Amino acid sequence: MIPTRQPPRIVLGSTSRYRAELLRRLLADFDQTAPGTDETPLPDEAPAARALRLAIAKAAAVARDYPGALVIGSDQVAELDGLILDKPGTAERARAQLAAGSGREVHFHTALCLLDTRDGRRHTHVDHTRVRFRTLDAAEIARYVEREQPLDCAGSFKCEGLGISLFEAIDNSDPSALIGLPLIALARLLREAGIALP
Repeated sequence: MIPTRQPPRIVLGSTSRYRAELLRRLLADFDQTAPGTDETPLPDEAPAARALRLAIAKAAAVARDYPGALVIGSDQVAELDGLILDKPGTAERARAQLAAGSGREVHFHTALCLLDTRDGRRHTHVDHTRVRFRTLDAAEIARYVEREQPLDCAGSFKCEGLGISLFEAIDNSDPSALIGLPLIALARLLREAGIALP
C-alpha cells in the first residue's frame, strides 16, 4: 500500500482577526503567527508596491520557522489622492479620515503572498478596490466611529459591518479583499499548491 502524502501545514503570517476570520471560510485548520515585520514605508513608494512588498516580507519572516509549510502573507494599503491612509489608532484620526473621504473615492490595494517553503516558490497577487463614499456630515461620522470603533482599520471603516452604510458603491472583483484577504486569489493559489478546495 502506497502511503498517502500529508498535506503541508498552512500558516497565516498575521495577527489580524479579520484575516483569520476570512481564512476560516476556506480552511478549518491553520496556524496563525505574528510576522514581526518592519512596516516603515519607503520613500516615494507607490501604495500597491508597498502592500506587495509587505505581504512578501510577512510571508518570508514567518517561513523561516515553518519548513515544509505554505505561508500566507497579506497587507492592505488605503489611498486617497495618492496619500496613504494608515490605521487611524484614535477616534479623532478616524473621524478625520472619514471626513477627508466624504463624497470621494478611496482606493485599497490588498496584496497576497503564498510562500511554499517546500520548494521556495513565491506566488503573489494584488487586488484593487475602489470605494465611493457618500457625502457624510460630521454627526454621521461621529456616530459611526463611536458605534463601530474602526481604529484598527485602514480607511477607518468596517465594510463587513455598519461601515457599508457610508458608501455609494464598491467596485472590485473580490469582496473579501476589502476586508483584508483576497480569498478568490488565495483559493486559486492554494489549489495550485495541491490543497483541495472546496
